Amino acid sequence: MTKADLVDKVTSLGDLTRRDGEIIVDTLFESVIGALQSGDKIEIRGFGSFRTRQRNARIGRNPKTGEKVDVPAKRVPFFKPSKELRDSVNPSSAKSSPVAEVDPHHPPAM
Repeated sequence: MTKADLVDKVTSLGDLTRRDGEIIVDTLFESVIGALQSGDKIEIRGFGSFRTRQRNARIGRNPKTGEKVDVPAKRVPFFKPSKELRDSVNPSSAKSSPVAEVDPHHPPAM
């Protein structure tokens, strides 16, 4: 789903123009981004939570040249889905299959 698809979905829910739908979607995204920039956590019940996590500095490698590169510490956005969202994506029929049969190194094709 793209941002345009999301705007179309919002505008189809009520008596809204496409411009109104764009404003609603943009405001939602800007609010989430602004909260993460200021270090706040966003929690949407039934959907999940957004927060930032700190990544430590490390030494990486340029895959083209093999040269070592210093990667600085940084904050990265992180999303944790709610239990309801995880359960809706993974229906209960998938939970009934035995776990012992799934090879963690070779998961089944989807």
